[in-house]
Amino acid sequence: MASEQAAKCLVIILLSITLLVISVSATPSNKRKSLNTIKEVNRKGPYIGLITVVPPEEDAFFTTGAFEINPHHPFVDLSGRRFRIGKVHGRKVIYVRCGVGMVNAAAATQQMLDLFDIMGIVHFGIAGNANNSMSIGDVTIPKQFADTGIWDWLKPNGILPSDDVAHLDIGSYNVPKGGVNLLGRIGYSYEQFFSETGKPDSAQPLVWAKISQHWLRLAAKLEGMELQQCVNSSNCLPQKPKLVVGLRGSTSNIFVDNAAYRDFLFQTFHVSSVDMESAAVAMTTLSNGFPVIVIRGLSDLAGGQAGHNSIRIFGPLAALNAAKVVVQFIRTLSDDPSQH
Repeated sequence: MASEQAAKCLVIILLSITLLVISVSATPSNKRKSLNTIKEVNRKGPYIGLITVVPPEEDAFFTTGAFEINPHHPFVDLSGRRFRIGKVHGRKVIYVRCGVGMVNAAAATQQMLDLFDIMGIVHFGIAGNANNSMSIGDVTIPKQFADTGIWDWLKPNGILPSDDVAHLDIGSYNVPKGGVNLLGRIGYSYEQFFSETGKPDSAQPLVWAKISQHWLRLAAKLEGMELQQCVNSSNCLPQKPKLVVGLRGSTSNIFVDNAAYRDFLFQTFHVSSVDMESAAVAMTTLSNGFPVIVIRGLSDLAGGQAGHNSIRIFGPLAALNAAKVVVQFIRTLSDDPSQH
């Protein structure tokens, strides 16, 4: 019996080795080429990682004219994404567009940190505005982000878990008031935060992912910078946009275009911006022990506006203002001796 067990184990081991060899030998040549290019690129590092989400944000970044492509290694294609190598104000950068949602954001961030010689991540794009003291076209650099998409969805009279950080009674928003709302209640849970500095397989409960303090202080020097007010000659904002550093942001896989939910998020979590990627980028970067900052231009009022959402009109303007701030932030990093 012992000899049979040993024989079976040997067969399993040999089979595993065979499958591994087949897997390696079947690796496409273009992937091997990409990995070789990454080795060459990393010899010239470190780089600042730049991450946007959608094409208009990418277009806005390239429109600034600040990105200088690397003539020898212009890009690396990985997992359907194009990682572009270049410089901004003489600072080496690697740029990628991650795609919409938290899964895409976390995947692209982790891939960038794993494969490239990265010193930190700058994430930027557009967001919805949840704060009445802010306006469309303004740019926010929040000090912290909450994942407001982790829910315990309960029955109408369900008991909230004791460790939930906030709750929403959907019946409170019935119009007209009264009656039973079968959608019940939502309890907002903690995020589980794994960190390189923590114990393996031991997650810490986390509500707010905090942006790297030193980078936040550098960004604060940019407040007061000139931002664009007009999309074109016929579409201008009523006042000059401003940059505000140190507010709060929220992220979930939900596009918020609802005034009641917008107000709930502001009153409960005191967030000024809402988006679908920032918390994922921030948490992934912090988990790996790297600095991170998020720069978002406000493209709409997240349901607070009358009529149609303004993202189609002012989204490109908000994206351009965010990109301009990113370019200036990289220049500030380049002038800071501690970042060399």
